[in-house]
Amino acid sequence: MSNTEMLRLIDCQQIEQSLIAYCMQLDRMDLAALAALFTDDCEVDFGDDPRLKSSGSAALAQSMQRVWRWVRTSHHLSNVVIDFVDDDTANVTSYVYAWHENPDGSNATILGRYLDRFVRQSGRWLIAQRRMEMNGNDTGFRSPIHAFERIGPPTGWSAPDIDRPPST
Repeated sequence: MSNTEMLRLIDCQQIEQSLIAYCMQLDRMDLAALAALFTDDCEVDFGDDPRLKSSGSAALAQSMQRVWRWVRTSHHLSNVVIDFVDDDTANVTSYVYAWHENPDGSNATILGRYLDRFVRQSGRWLIAQRRMEMNGNDTGFRSPIHAFERIGPPTGWSAPDIDRPPST
């Protein structure tokens, strides 16, 4: 393995650790630590509602106070894909499963993905841009997150009838 390949693997590990740290800090509600994972001039967009957008890490920390409406949360990431644009910039997609507990004990769950642009600043990989898209949710989660856009079926396609047991 070349030195360049080894450094790229280290970059990938550092980016993944930043993604994990985001989930941990959000679940802990350590908003200062969470904001430190973003550039000072970051742009964050969870939905069309202005309350779901932030410009700058300080505004992000302020905006994320909305998560205190939940008693507990648990955020989990998977399917991380890192595409390096250059030595100091990467486009990253990761899927998120987020569980939330309401004060009344009911739950709210969202499935989605983060679309991030990471930049290396002062030797650290930080999130410069984040957009969240929602793949699905249960009835307890009602925030207007951007919808995941899926490719539709071809013209003339019909669904197979596989959702009920075969007749005997």
